[in-house]
Amino acid sequence: MTDKSLLPVHVGIIMDGNGRWAQKRGLPRKSGHAQGAKTFKRCVDDCRDLGIKCVTFYAFSTENWKRPKDEIDALMRLFNDYLDDIRKMSQKNTKLLFLGDMTVFSEELQRKIKETEEISASNTGMILCIAVNYGGRDEIVHAVRRIADDAVKGIISPENISEKLVEDYLYTKGLPEVDLIIRPSGEMRTSNFLIWQAAYAEFISMDVLWPDFKRSDLEKALEEYAHRNRRFGGI
Repeated sequence: MTDKSLLPVHVGIIMDGNGRWAQKRGLPRKSGHAQGAKTFKRCVDDCRDLGIKCVTFYAFSTENWKRPKDEIDALMRLFNDYLDDIRKMSQKNTKLLFLGDMTVFSEELQRKIKETEEISASNTGMILCIAVNYGGRDEIVHAVRRIADDAVKGIISPENISEKLVEDYLYTKGLPEVDLIIRPSGEMRTSNFLIWQAAYAEFISMDVLWPDFKRSDLEKALEEYAHRNRRFGGI
């Protein structure tokens, strides 16, 4: 396996291909999402075992609300059910964070999300972020509105607005920049995922649908990352 010193600090994973996985098997799309949720749990353990310090999974985007209502309802039920399993991950010294606009969810779901973050807040191991009702552009708009509000209140001055200040208003405040984005399903786009944080991230597309994503696929992506020459605009 790759030398741990060459591992990315923060990995973003776009969990893509659940619907296609189900359709290939003549199953309803919600069956693919259920299988994808199982893959998510395994992948979290794999990331921890391999020494990844921070990983963000793209679970549900702000654009996903355009999908059929029955599929959205199934996703919300699945998310609610899996919150209990996600909470148990805190017992492995994992810090749990949810990125996105949570206000659209039911009060019960918001409460469970808040409690999950609170019980793991003091953990010092791997940081696990779940991006739900998340969109990169929406996150930036949300940050700009808060900055403008604080400027009107006199808390900040426009001339003091910097990249660091903007980062402090993002959902990912305090987290390291993204080093690597992995997208199963063979698609070649980031789909509005962490577009500020991943400005210099390496991108790896893999020709495997998310429910079939295995530890060996993760290791392959990490190995490829280790051989990338990251210049950050230099020579």
